[in-house]
Amino acid sequence: MSKDQMATKIKIAEAAIELFTNQGYQGTSVRQISKRAGVNLALVSYHFGGKQGLLEELISSFYEGYIRKIELVYHTSTEYSMKDQLLTLIENVLHYQLKQPDLSRFVHREMTLDSTLVREVMTTYLSKEKYFYDMIFEKGMKRKEFHKQPVMLLTMQLRNLLIMPFLHPLYISEVFYTAPHDPLFVTQYVSFINKWLDHSVCIPPKKNPILSAVQNPLFSLQGKWNG
Repeated sequence: MSKDQMATKIKIAEAAIELFTNQGYQGTSVRQISKRAGVNLALVSYHFGGKQGLLEELISSFYEGYIRKIELVYHTSTEYSMKDQLLTLIENVLHYQLKQPDLSRFVHREMTLDSTLVREVMTTYLSKEKYFYDMIFEKGMKRKEFHKQPVMLLTMQLRNLLIMPFLHPLYISEVFYTAPHDPLFVTQYVSFINKWLDHSVCIPPKKNPILSAVQNPLFSLQGKWNG
């Protein structure tokens, strides 16, 4: 594919993302996409095989990158604690969605509908996402880093925390007067998830009784008194 052809394909995809996000898939025509992209109508079919093919490529390419972010952390952060591995994964997934908020919103919204495509995506990608989250929580419990609790519910809660801001950006902006792409919101959100892990998921590390005694202010005073 030449550079010009690739540029045309990208323009079509970007136009489709904007229209699908604002008007919905059903409410958008191929003619509207080609007009917004500024290309010939036939090029949509040439590059994507039509509107359905365009939809499938947008969703599959989004989840290919999404799962790659999760998989990379899972396989390359084995020397980390399970909490640190989970936090790295969380930050990677959040920033992946931040870079493409419109596509993220559209894809997550499509996943709430029942269709053959959505069921295929769930089987191909979302089941894989669940597998990695489940494995991290299970390993954390086996290593006694995480409290024992239903893995299914932990995975559901984690996934909801990761996608909610991008699925409902309008709700966040209109009700809370902030936005998922606001750097301050992102910082606060990651901090909140960190606290959720500390209080609801992680087992606090055991304190060394000798070290605790040495660090106790009374220890030095007792030493002076005994001296």
